[in-house]
Amino acid sequence: MSLEVPVQRDLSPLPDDPDVHLSVFLHGARFDFVACLTAALIFVQEHQAQHYADAVAVDLGDTRGYPRLPCERLYLSP
Repeated sequence: MSLEVPVQRDLSPLPDDPDVHLSVFLHGARFDFVACLTAALIFVQEHQAQHYADAVAVDLGDTRGYPRLPCERLYLSP
């Protein structure tokens, strides 16, 4: 009998936070993700410190069909 709890990777690490659509432009390529608002804002702040200011766009629209931001939980760690 296994005691492991299955991880659902499509769930937000902060369920009370709204999910947003995050578009990341990197070296001419566009990557689209879903992230909770808090993680997205921290991601934008850190990304802008390393790249140009308009390299990330946050959209409050439809988030269906996009994968979650990889390592999203790391942006929420103190």
